[in-house]
Amino acid sequence: TAYHIDCGGLTNSTDNFNTTWLSDRFYTAGSIGLVSEPLRFLNLQEKTLRFFPISAGKENCYLVPVPDGRYYIRTFTVYDNYDGKWRTPSFDVSVEGTLVFSWRSPWPEEVYLSGAYSDLFAFVSDGEADVCFYSIATDSPVIASLELIQIDPAAYDSSSLGNNSILVNYGRLSFGSGQWGPGLSNDTDVFGRSWQSDAEYRFANSAGVKSVSTAKNVVGTDQSPNYFPMKLYQTAATVIGNGAMEYELPVDAKLDYLVWFHFAEIDGSVTKSGQRVFDVVINDENVSRVDIFKEVGSFAACSWHHTVNNLSSTVLSVKFVPVVGVPLICGLENYAIVPVDLSTVPDQGNNIHISMRVFDSWD
Repeated sequence: TAYHIDCGGLTNSTDNFNTTWLSDRFYTAGSIGLVSEPLRFLNLQEKTLRFFPISAGKENCYLVPVPDGRYYIRTFTVYDNYDGKWRTPSFDVSVEGTLVFSWRSPWPEEVYLSGAYSDLFAFVSDGEADVCFYSIATDSPVIASLELIQIDPAAYDSSSLGNNSILVNYGRLSFGSGQWGPGLSNDTDVFGRSWQSDAEYRFANSAGVKSVSTAKNVVGTDQSPNYFPMKLYQTAATVIGNGAMEYELPVDAKLDYLVWFHFAEIDGSVTKSGQRVFDVVINDENVSRVDIFKEVGSFAACSWHHTVNNLSSTVLSVKFVPVVGVPLICGLENYAIVPVDLSTVPDQGNNIHISMRVFDSWD
């Protein structure tokens, strides 16, 4: 089951990447808007939007009928002065009754003009995916597109997490590449995930970093339950000379985070275990020692995950420290583990406020 809804769109359309977008539907209220500079946007679903004026009430929703199961849910949010007021709105977004995104004015300029993706994984148990918008003061919430894609129920270690948590994306990085994935390139991802470049998250004092890539096939990709795409493992970042690679991801404190790592030994000069060994350090805690070749050999995908409990800071620091040779990493994902809790809807006063995540903005 998959829905790609062009919010504010009057007709079905197909974008440059052959995704079919449905005309706007399943909303409870609201009005149609158009960005002020439509020629800046490539596809129709980027140009139209639905906004919810205060006259429609403080809460408005998309109620999408779907089979029970786990879903990847992605929103594209843009303002671009569609209403001529030159003021971005403040509002909250909930999924299945749990607050997941908080937009606060003023938005960053690049998001104001070009829009941003936000996404998460959630379980739907009542035959209807509820995505709701809550006005702050008299501001009008906005949404330009809404996507829901059913995924493997066992994805992302759901057997341990259970169905009572939502995984909110706080960074999905592809190392040694630019951004890619559905909506950004012709590269496919079964779940609909898009991937950001790692470059903007490198810590300033990190060692010199270079990109490496391969055209060879990498085995163990696109497999159940996570279906990580081969492209993710065909590029990587490594160190020039000696030293550690360090990355800093902005997060919200007092939450648990699921951090997913992706490796593949795509350097043909590494031919046996023990030639590339490095430690993974998260917020100064050494959480693992990695020898990719020892685990899976060469040109094979390797992934593992670690949970950071009750993070006390607003930065998640990830450092790759050499032991033998230099570190090499292909991808990293960071998800806030948000407990499903009906008490978090904004009108009940017991709020968690997760900062708006700028996922991929359009150039």
